[in-house]
Amino acid sequence: MNRCRIHPPAQPPATDLVERLRRLPSAVVSDQLERTGVVAGVRRITSADLGILAGPAFTVRTRPGDNLAIYKAIELARDGEILVVDAGAVTNRAVVGEIAYRHAVAQGVGGLVIDGVIRDGEDIAAGSVPVFARGFTHVGPYRTGPGELRGPVSVGDAVVRQGDLVVGDGDGVAVVPADRLGKVIEDGERQIEREQEMLRLADEGKLDMSWLDDK
Repeated sequence: MNRCRIHPPAQPPATDLVERLRRLPSAVVSDQLERTGVVAGVRRITSADLGILAGPAFTVRTRPGDNLAIYKAIELARDGEILVVDAGAVTNRAVVGEIAYRHAVAQGVGGLVIDGVIRDGEDIAAGSVPVFARGFTHVGPYRTGPGELRGPVSVGDAVVRQGDLVVGDGDGVAVVPADRLGKVIEDGERQIEREQEMLRLADEGKLDMSWLDDK
């Protein structure tokens, strides 16, 4: 029986675009996506000191409570790719623990976004690679499959395809379709410039609120 279906890899994005994306908060990215592309229900597990998670998605679909496909993905992922795991949003059995996490770090995985839960949470929270998940449980996974790698997945109501870009911070996770990356970055950078001026005016008590008169 074929326990893990594997699709071919997508073309990786330009390194400079990923670096620019890493400077955009998830809220700004979401604004540029008409406030869509939200991975609902996951939260940051690891330290805020790791900064903004950004990189191309390596998609994983696994049977809830099973991590065979995740281990296979760790072996195949390119440096900096983000494992985006559709684990069925199940919260009664973990699909990643400290051993799988440390193996992913050693193999160059750039981060993990898991529509499911992890265990060994305190150890993973202190790790060096960002992790987003629905929470924790001490109950461990199976390792029998089946699974699918690099196919389309659904995580927290967002559809993610191999090669889409993932952005995560304290506000949550947003997903940028690969064909919109350049536009999202350019418009997001302009939004940050505008907001810096608005923040300055807000601090000085000079923020223009005349728009309220139109409501």
